[in-house]
Amino acid sequence: MALLSSSSSSDVQFYDPLELSTTTIWGNTNDATIAFLRHSEIKHGRVAMAAFVGYIVQANGIHWPFPIDFEGTPYPTMTSPPEQWDALSPAARWQIILFIGFLEWYSEAAGTHYMRGGVPGAYPKFSEYGIIPHPVPLNLFDPFGFSKNKSAESKANGLIKEINNGRLAMIGILGFISEQRVEGSVPLLKGLVSHYDGETMAPFA
Repeated sequence: MALLSSSSSSDVQFYDPLELSTTTIWGNTNDATIAFLRHSEIKHGRVAMAAFVGYIVQANGIHWPFPIDFEGTPYPTMTSPPEQWDALSPAARWQIILFIGFLEWYSEAAGTHYMRGGVPGAYPKFSEYGIIPHPVPLNLFDPFGFSKNKSAESKANGLIKEINNGRLAMIGILGFISEQRVEGSVPLLKGLVSHYDGETMAPFA
């Protein structure tokens, strides 16, 4: 998202080349539209941070000590994360995608929606709303309760850091994938990541 404010960057005071701050989408108000865009950036930044860290961990051959299925299949031995994905069975890939789909559905279905007065970036607690048929011991957003007692100012500063880190992570994970597909496209990564001949945008190819 291109909505930057003085609170998230001391160098770029306001940058909105697509004029997203004054637009509306799907017949909603401007406030609801901005809430959607803010939530989208926060969410994609979180996914990118997880992907960036996960890429580094997988590329160094670090994985759980147990097999990947009940048949005893070991983890793939290659250190290229896209090739590791290709080595998974279709059932394993569907399991991952459907779980992510469930998290997305729950985020949209439970609690006060971020476009209707909710807080962009806040993920609803599993322990509330009665949507999940069995108890879940930990909540996704703040599983150990570290943030619930922080001040509003501390939470706001934490969100700014999260947004900036998410932006860097989006650039970082795209850099990894770009260099794997087109060698030399990211000079700093040349020779550090292996070439990948597959299709990164076709998860079942």
